[in-house]
Amino acid sequence: MVYASIVIYHPKYNVLKQAVESAIQSPHIIKLFIVDNSKQPTEFDYFNHQKIEFIFNNKNVGFGKAHNQAIKLSIQEKAKYHVVLNPDVSFTKETIETIVNYLDEHEEVAQVMPKILYPDGSLQYLCKLLPTPADLILRRFFPDGAWKQKRNELYELHASGYNRVMNIPYLSGCFMFFRTSALEKVGLFDERIFMYIEDADITRRLHQKFETHFLPNAVAHHHYEKGSYKSLKLMLYNIHGAFIYFMKWGWFFDRERSNINKKVIQQYLKKN
Repeated sequence: MVYASIVIYHPKYNVLKQAVESAIQSPHIIKLFIVDNSKQPTEFDYFNHQKIEFIFNNKNVGFGKAHNQAIKLSIQEKAKYHVVLNPDVSFTKETIETIVNYLDEHEEVAQVMPKILYPDGSLQYLCKLLPTPADLILRRFFPDGAWKQKRNELYELHASGYNRVMNIPYLSGCFMFFRTSALEKVGLFDERIFMYIEDADITRRLHQKFETHFLPNAVAHHHYEKGSYKSLKLMLYNIHGAFIYFMKWGWFFDRERSNINKKVIQQYLKKN
């Protein structure tokens, strides 16, 4: 049994429609929570669908806290899996079926992310090493150049080819397919993080005790607007989330991060 959640905040209807339709057309997804962080309730015909449960918060409580509302209900109602979806993703029912079958066969795996493509079909590099402060500062504030590109390609594991199953410590928050029993063991999203990098934190906690897999034969599409690059407010949320993350895990001295990243590089990056 799969439950799903989408958190919205003044959404774009044409994009949200694709995400909602993707979820409700899957026979594996029994219930879809729409958690609305908008100032006024979002009106959308699909919200009357029998699979959808609408939750209105009357304020923006943040990405992780809003999804936690839905995940707690999934756990309470004994859902085996819960998938966190961005409102700008779309996928087929075969995507969900492939992931469910995979998780049913691999009890050691607590989280799965499918291959994520742009709407034009090009690949999004969303498998990452555990971030260092330098990684995030470089990506956000430094101009493009050969050195930045080389570091970013390592951070996003470009040389892995993205063509095989990989056990990755940082999977994107746009499509997070969780085993709920694992979340009960490690905890839900850190609600101190309003948005951004909460995906790194929760994947890392799951990765400590289970495996967290990239599954290339399941595919989803994602618009990926990079809001923090266009909005000062979102950029500040990003910085705040990073501060909380590194205060928890360590800034420049994080032995576990070093060991995990070294193992991932050795295991998945092609040798020159």
